[in-house]
Amino acid sequence: MERALELAERGRGTTHPNPVVGAVVTTPKGTVVGEGWHERAGGPHAEVVALRAAGGRAKGATLHVTLEPCARFGRTPPCVDAIVGAGVAKVVVGTRDPSQLGSDRLRELGVEVELLDLWEARRQNEAWLTWSRLERPFVTYKVAVTLDGRVAVPGSRWVTGEESRRLVHELRARSDAVAVGMGTVRAEAPRLDARDVDASRQPRRLAFGRGPLPEGSELELRARVPEEELRTLAREGVQSLLLEGGPTLATAFLERDLVDKLLVFVAPTLGGDGPHFVRDLERSVGLRRMTVRAVGPDLLVEAYIHEP
Repeated sequence: MERALELAERGRGTTHPNPVVGAVVTTPKGTVVGEGWHERAGGPHAEVVALRAAGGRAKGATLHVTLEPCARFGRTPPCVDAIVGAGVAKVVVGTRDPSQLGSDRLRELGVEVELLDLWEARRQNEAWLTWSRLERPFVTYKVAVTLDGRVAVPGSRWVTGEESRRLVHELRARSDAVAVGMGTVRAEAPRLDARDVDASRQPRRLAFGRGPLPEGSELELRARVPEEELRTLAREGVQSLLLEGGPTLATAFLERDLVDKLLVFVAPTLGGDGPHFVRDLERSVGLRRMTVRAVGPDLLVEAYIHEP
């Protein structure tokens, strides 16, 4: 399964709107006889690629796949049919697909299924899984703060270092949409595009709040309540939304329980004055899966409010 997860990442950036998926076929003795990953939307799925590579050696073998095989016709035939047709004896699934019943169908057709429900497999497709299950984008709130939680440093344009700022541009390049609030629009006129990084496409750039937008702004105004806008964005194919707004936007989304993940870049500085990154909340917000890593001189705290 670790190898299948590695293979899945080779499709990152080319499979949208589909998830990334990897697959490995092994004999009863554990010998790898076929590998594959989903390369592009409309192309063969990872299971089919791996089974083709295995050929006749797939009969009686085990298929390890990061996401539950599809059971319905879409742009390609069901992977369940290919698995049964190849004579696979067992399928090991990294995590369930909320839009499919592939495991149930495989069992009905006599194939043994083991569902692992791995965190690594869920995280790998966190945006797609949330979009499929909740019909809204996976929302990440990103903020740069001082050690005392301020969102500005007196006398400085930047809070965090160059490495953190570059990583933010990489995050934008991997997101379907990036958004700020109207306060940030008026104060900073942000561009919100991905610059000086490898970006196969630019994200949609949004402003939440009441308009009008300043003259010349290239942002899209989203003036309705966040729940309605998220549903609309999901219907338009937006699976991942990166929020970069200030305290007002952060508080609005947190109060409505619409933030899935936090990315807090912490600078080795005491701001001493200025607003904190979130205003007073009516209730506390529990965090899960919290990790901390260095990004240049800064620390990046990553935590989930809702696991995928």
